Amino acid sequence: MDRLIHTALNSITNQRDQKQIIAQNLANQTVPGFRRDLPNENGTLFVDQFNALSTRAFQIEADQHAFLDTPGALTQSGEPMDVAIADQGYFLILPENGEPALSRRGDLRTDSAGVLHDGAGDLMLGPDMQPITLPPFRAVQINPLGEILIEPSDGAAGVWEAAGMLGTVVPPDDLRLGKSPDGLIRPLDGPMPEANQQASVRQGFLEASNVNTVDELINMMEIQRAFELGIKLISTAQEADEVGSQLLSAPEG
Repeated sequence: MDRLIHTALNSITNQRDQKQIIAQNLANQTVPGFRRDLPNENGTLFVDQFNALSTRAFQIEADQHAFLDTPGALTQSGEPMDVAIADQGYFLILPENGEPALSRRGDLRTDSAGVLHDGAGDLMLGPDMQPITLPPFRAVQINPLGEILIEPSDGAAGVWEAAGMLGTVVPPDDLRLGKSPDGLIRPLDGPMPEANQQASVRQGFLEASNVNTVDELINMMEIQRAFELGIKLISTAQEADEVGSQLLSAPEG
């Protein structure tokens, strides 16, 4: 009977993890360039009991989550500092933890020192993997290669200067990507790919997340039903165990 309860509890644990993933997706449905998290392809651990494998098995959490790589819809914002990648590829960014990552987020801003960030505060990197710093400017243009042209504030009107380049990369097909615990995209194994500037950058556009709200809500309802079934299975096992104990108990009197 305890094996039945163990199986039900393990199933409930899996459903809990899936609910957390769905909640994460729904919370980020309005974040530009967000990639929908997918359930982990977890391994299995069998309990070692008396130098032999037990029939009980536990789920092993993977270090990095898979994600849906389908591009989101492009929306024209009209903001010169908004950029999006038209098809495949990623921007190179540097978060606060100091480990470079890949991103599709393109709501760019400069701080008081002219350092270029995205909307999450991560540093935008150039092809040399260094942060991009822009001098004061009146206007900015970003071409499809990611080259940043500015009209300096102290310069003549209509005179444009190259001020930097957004580092972009289209990873090779055999490079497996996943989401690290901080939620950012990195290679599952191996180093970060070098910038190859093969992505097509569009100025004045933002990419929406690829989360489908309806699908997520339907998945949540299905998981909730499965969760309730698991609780009912545990209650049934408890009732069967109590009945069995009564049958095996010594008669009174």
